[in-house]
Amino acid sequence: MSTIHNNGYSSHLPTQPSTRLSVLFLCLTVLFCVCLIVANLIEIKTIAIGEAVITAGFIVFPISYIINDCVVEVYGLRRARIMIWLGFASSLFVALMLQLAIMLPGSADWQHQESMRHIYGTVPRIMAASYIAFLCGSMVNAYVMNLLKQRHGADRRFSFRAIISTLLGEGLDSILFFPIAFAGTLPLSTIISLILTQTLLKTLYEIAVLPVTIRVVRRLKRAEEQHPID
Repeated sequence: MSTIHNNGYSSHLPTQPSTRLSVLFLCLTVLFCVCLIVANLIEIKTIAIGEAVITAGFIVFPISYIINDCVVEVYGLRRARIMIWLGFASSLFVALMLQLAIMLPGSADWQHQESMRHIYGTVPRIMAASYIAFLCGSMVNAYVMNLLKQRHGADRRFSFRAIISTLLGEGLDSILFFPIAFAGTLPLSTIISLILTQTLLKTLYEIAVLPVTIRVVRRLKRAEEQHPID
């Protein structure tokens, strides 16, 4: 609270919250953007896990949702939205630069034009599906995490909030991506199987690393002078 004196009278006004950008928040934002860029670059490879087939982006993309949960928990929804939009913009920039690099004429010594085009010449439909799904899924993850935080309290039931927000965010991501990207090229049963498999495995990923996520949130809150979660 601050006091303003004027002709012998005083009034108490709430101190405005700090608008400074924490170094830790900036580091998390950079890591978030890097995870998205790397996920898009390695998404072209498919991996077999038993009978299930997933994309290589699975090994890094869920980390972005974990970072999303940490940022909402420690810094709030507004900062999370800023981070998500920056991640979207940086990923889109890399994709556009890759397409430009492919279109530029190669030198006489460059012998891998077709290989580069084959690997990184992603069709616009796949790119559109990826970015629409990411933006919607990440925003839903952040909004649900924040809504449950307000309902249950900032220092309670973090694990429950993280799992539910990831399940809904990753679920929406998969529900949007696979039909947009593969409708008409893959059977409906295959698309449904991919949606369920990706959502389930990414949520299990979140659950498996929850002990690490909780420790990270506690350290962030201590560093930012907040109360750690139970």
